[in-house]
Amino acid sequence: MAHATTTPGFAVLPALLQDVEKIYDVYFSAFKADSMGRIMLEILFPGGYDGDEFRAAHAKATREYWTSTQNQYTWKVVDTDTGEIVGMILADVYTRARTKEERQNVGVPWLEGKQRTRAETILGSLWDARERILGGRPYVYAHVIAVDPKHQGRKAGAMICKWGADMAEACRLPLYFEASPSTVGLYKKMGFQVLSNKVVHGAGALEMAEDVEVPLMVMMPKALGDNFEEWREETADLA
Repeated sequence: MAHATTTPGFAVLPALLQDVEKIYDVYFSAFKADSMGRIMLEILFPGGYDGDEFRAAHAKATREYWTSTQNQYTWKVVDTDTGEIVGMILADVYTRARTKEERQNVGVPWLEGKQRTRAETILGSLWDARERILGGRPYVYAHVIAVDPKHQGRKAGAMICKWGADMAEACRLPLYFEASPSTVGLYKKMGFQVLSNKVVHGAGALEMAEDVEVPLMVMMPKALGDNFEEWREETADLA
């Protein structure tokens, strides 16, 4: 998992503990700049996410989590001319089949009451879809893909798409993720497939005027062919 993906001007590298603050500066900036991303931040961090106290506590908790997680990895997208972190990727890599006990939904334990119920309703619908589609099969799940708004338009997003294709090939596993409505076009252009399965967040839960449909996407490695549904059928015993 330590190999680097590069294109002229950018490289995707494993994140280091000292990168946490800069990586999450990118995360928060990117999500604030996207309409659906901003809503997700407000749902996950209803007490605010820009204050120094929150950011320090978040960085501390993230470092602690990095030392204990067994499947989740973080990568940084680096401008090779300046060394600046301009993007980030957060992904779970499941190289073997998992039991139901191993893939329990832990929810949103840092929230309480109505705020927790709302967050778990939104995230739960994504978890339920992933469970229906993939179950216990081995796969790669990209939780978060983000590019600093200051660097969007410089092909850092295309760099991340290349990383996704490389990761699928290296692991010989499908890479699955939930795109935002504003980015699905880029991923389709770069060879990702949109699944027929859909997740629709209700307007009430989002506190918006309209429902929002979340595109579910995969990148298949050449070793498994390009038909995701055939692969699902062939691996049904692992579901």
